[in-house]
Amino acid sequence: MKHLTYIGLGSNLGDSEQILAAAAKKLAALGPVQVSKLYQSPPMGPQDQPHYHNAVLQLETDLEPLDLLDTLQALEQEAGRVRLRHWGERSLDLDLLLYGQKNIKNERLIVPHVGIMERDFVVIPLLDLDPTLQIEGQSLQQLDVVKHSTLTVLADSSWVQF
Repeated sequence: MKHLTYIGLGSNLGDSEQILAAAAKKLAALGPVQVSKLYQSPPMGPQDQPHYHNAVLQLETDLEPLDLLDTLQALEQEAGRVRLRHWGERSLDLDLLLYGQKNIKNERLIVPHVGIMERDFVVIPLLDLDPTLQIEGQSLQQLDVVKHSTLTVLADSSWVQF
């Protein structure tokens, strides 16, 4: 059975656009995908790091949630991800944001992703993919974070070619 999932992509080390495009292409091997525009955002954690490149990818997959999480973490490792500090710089960050309409809470995975509604670098790319998207009954378009965004558009959805 296919599940509609949304995956957050982020990078602020190396050639971020190329790193994110490579990850998106690898995810496309798992099922049909669409990508949001590519954005730049200030870091959420320590401010002594480069700005991030962010996007969201919509993936239809038959992978179960933890199998998809394992795949995302393997792709991060392939890209040389090192966790130096909490909310610190990284070459590739892949977050499972939404998995159908499921609410998942276990020791490895929380979906919808924690903090999803407060992060413009997640909400606005999600709206690129589905302007009517709601999470737990709340319309994303109505969120304050949309009205007070700090994002800069770097490229339209053609930033990655499948």
